[in-house]
Amino acid sequence: MPRFIDSHPMKPMTAEALKKLQDAPPDEFGVTHHDILFSEKDNKIFCVLDAPDVEAIHKHHAKGCIECDWVHEVESTRG
Repeated sequence: MPRFIDSHPMKPMTAEALKKLQDAPPDEFGVTHHDILFSEKDNKIFCVLDAPDVEAIHKHHAKGCIECDWVHEVESTRG
């Protein structure tokens, strides 16, 4: 499955809500969270997601009324 990284504002999310999302099962778009990195101070989240395609990433975030600043398909040295 392709892996993506995106960035968007943290608000209105909280650190506690993000921790709950980390282990959520795949959503209806096939998106799962590999990792969620955030800075409350900078109001920024970086999501590392497994998804079938970039459109699924946008649908995943739109469901939560979140618009990504950017989305990039990436590879990992971890495999």
